[in-house]
Amino acid sequence: MIILKKIAALCILSTFAIGGITAQTITSKSPHSDAHKQLLANQAKSKDQIRLVEKNTFIDLIDDLEPEPDIYTEGWNSKAVNPFKESEVPDTKVIDVTGYFMPVPGQVTSNYGYRRRFGRMHKGIDLAIRSNDTIYAAFDGKCRLTAYERKGYGNYIILRHPNGLETVYGHLNKALVKPDQVVRAGDPIGLGGSTGRSTGPHLHFETRFMGYAINPSAIFDFANQTTHTDTYTFDKKTYTKARNFAPAGTTLAKAEKENPYRAAASQKDTYTVRKGDTLSSIAKSYGLSATTLRKINEMSNSDVIKVGQVLRLK
Repeated sequence: MIILKKIAALCILSTFAIGGITAQTITSKSPHSDAHKQLLANQAKSKDQIRLVEKNTFIDLIDDLEPEPDIYTEGWNSKAVNPFKESEVPDTKVIDVTGYFMPVPGQVTSNYGYRRRFGRMHKGIDLAIRSNDTIYAAFDGKCRLTAYERKGYGNYIILRHPNGLETVYGHLNKALVKPDQVVRAGDPIGLGGSTGRSTGPHLHFETRFMGYAINPSAIFDFANQTTHTDTYTFDKKTYTKARNFAPAGTTLAKAEKENPYRAAASQKDTYTVRKGDTLSSIAKSYGLSATTLRKINEMSNSDVIKVGQVLRLK
């Protein structure tokens, strides 16, 4: 006990000096130094990983995500999101798509299509936005549902339109409309964001006919901010296909010469790189991500494509 008391007294005296308190001097022990070095090493690795991610495009980050759980097949009964019966859906239907308004002016960051990695479809198209950008109604109609889906769409809105379509707007920061509210094409309906399963701000946009998720690129020409034609013919056999049309007054051959990789629904197995091509532009034109195209061709992130190079598309 006497020895312990002396040790305690020495500890107290070490923190005080005549006339006041002085700071203790702590000498780092080797375990602490080793841990500190390891922490710095880990930080360096993290910075390298961040730089690597920054080299990848946003479309790669989005496409590598698991597609959102389909709100049209999950939880329908509780909210009656899908009131349509298969027996009521016609094999074909001509739909008037005049009077449209582009939901956002941003470019496509992720296409509609099957995600082999996850074994299911990405049933909409993702469009680039900044956080809190205004989202607009694509057609006249009425808000049928606003809801939140934590593992997928985040905050989303479903609008029903007189032409028979329904449009879905996902990952919103905020809805500006309420169920049963009537809207006009171009009316603000929400603020874009990154809620739900999302790596960054973008709009997940779907076009539906009686529950069928139509490829939005079959209706809209997002590059030119317009619709392909005044009508869209829904067909149960082709509704997943995109449409691409040559400008008025040009032949298909001329259009392909000017933009040879534009046909996203093409069945081509390979593509020959031409001047001005980028891996991302080629991938997007064929409904793929740059990451997927690299994997198909066994390319690393540092590989550069060259004019005349033949790329596999499947």
